[in-house]
Amino acid sequence: MAPHVFSSAIEPPLLRLAGDAGGHHRLSFRPCLVTSPGRESQALSDDFDLQEGVKSVKAMLHQNQKDKREVVTNIDHLKRLCIDHYFQDEIDEAMNTCLDLVHSDDLLDATLSFRLVREAGYDVSAGRYTYHTFTLVKALANTNEVLRQFADVNGDYRLDHSKDTKGLLSLQDISNLNMGEESLYKAREFSRKHLTSAIEHLEPNLGRYVRQSLDHPYHVSLMQYKARHHLSYMQSLSSTNTGMQELAVAEFQLNKLLNQREMQEIKRWWMGLGLAQEIPATRDQLLKWYMFPLTIVEGQAFSRYRIETTKIISLVSIVDDIFDVVATQEELSRFTEAIKMWDLAAADSLPSYMRSCYSALYTITNDIADLVEREHGLYPMDQLKKAWATLLDAFLVESKWLSANQVPSLDDYLSNGVITTGAPLALLHLFFMVGHDPTTAGSANLISGHIPAIISCPSKILRLWDDMGSAKHALKEGLDGSYKNLYLKENPGGDAEGHMLGLIKSEWEELNRECFSRRSYPSILNQFSLNFARMVTQFGYDDEQKRPIVEDYVKTLLF
Repeated sequence: MAPHVFSSAIEPPLLRLAGDAGGHHRLSFRPCLVTSPGRESQALSDDFDLQEGVKSVKAMLHQNQKDKREVVTNIDHLKRLCIDHYFQDEIDEAMNTCLDLVHSDDLLDATLSFRLVREAGYDVSAGRYTYHTFTLVKALANTNEVLRQFADVNGDYRLDHSKDTKGLLSLQDISNLNMGEESLYKAREFSRKHLTSAIEHLEPNLGRYVRQSLDHPYHVSLMQYKARHHLSYMQSLSSTNTGMQELAVAEFQLNKLLNQREMQEIKRWWMGLGLAQEIPATRDQLLKWYMFPLTIVEGQAFSRYRIETTKIISLVSIVDDIFDVVATQEELSRFTEAIKMWDLAAADSLPSYMRSCYSALYTITNDIADLVEREHGLYPMDQLKKAWATLLDAFLVESKWLSANQVPSLDDYLSNGVITTGAPLALLHLFFMVGHDPTTAGSANLISGHIPAIISCPSKILRLWDDMGSAKHALKEGLDGSYKNLYLKENPGGDAEGHMLGLIKSEWEELNRECFSRRSYPSILNQFSLNFARMVTQFGYDDEQKRPIVEDYVKTLLF
């Protein structure tokens, strides 16, 4: 039916609530340096000290503040290598330099600075910090203002920029942060055209970097996946700072060791659960389930939340299998009603395998609610119960469509399909685990009938991408419809994939508006949502039904 989006003793994350210039607050993760190295840091090479590595890079950043190009380039390297979380104060300080360079007449300086300030949430037109205050109208105007100087009177980019490879790469990068800006549509077309034609004439290392950047654009790709490629490119340049490279390698090693421990913990939990034996039809896909939180929830301090989110995703998968290939329609209705009652006694009349699934679902959800209460003073049980009930209702709707051979409208299918991805449920649990209170004014919609963009956009991208054929379950016994098939029924001979790619593009633009303009939620939640959308579009199948990026990514992070 739906694609599957899906206790540890690790300490909870360190979170700091920081005020911004507008009186708002943002939840930002600032990891402290390790003072008592654990098993992961002890496993680093004897000749590298993590703390000293961070201090060395900090010193370099403070020494090189006169050259504005070097300042913004260093910040870009930190972000691309996924070690920026150690240097948030230095990055904040560098925003003044970025704001100065945004209106530079140099293509690289202007576009790189523009990307950094947009990612940070600053008003580009202001001559000072203005955090979280710019509206979409301002953002559109600012983009046109910044890029107008590189275009002719018709708004087309001038050919004298077509040989500026680094400037074109940066122009390509900002085009993927599009919120509906015409100048960025043109930026994408212009930069891609001239970069593609230049590849064969470039120095080999730079040519490979350009090709990889075009195939896997920075903003819409997995950050850890891109970090490996960026590190390789930096290592090919004799002039780049080796301290950053050494720190990035150490960070990769630490993350890999921690990921391996998390996977072992999940395996122990899954084997102890016993559902694979009791429900033979269920798919045992631990690695697939874990890959979702692994890519969405980055950072060593969020280890426990990755483990708990994997448990939720595994249960979504099991419930989906029960609806798809195991239970009768009557049993499914009873199962759904029992979930709504949220009482173990309500499952007494259900088949044994359903009782076991119910017990696991009930226990894990309650454990997460207790965890949230201990760490954040919230008790989200009511919201989590409602989220499970909503998911099962949506599964039941799909099941009834299939059993009655009913063909839903495209709109009905897609609105229901967003729920059956399991993404809204998984993200809601995750939001609570990092201390987000959905009863606050800005996020009350999380538990109402309307799903906010921060959740609906990645969920809709998942539904459309999967239905387009990127994740075909060849061995699946249950047969269900897809948006693609429904579209072709309503539009015989139409371009279904073109239409769906257009919808996915629109969802990305809406997600960009949410994360970079409206900013209704703390920055950590925006990051989760963006990572979710990135993960979906990177985890596609090739023509041989293999997933090359996933295989490479798994090898990088786990083996």
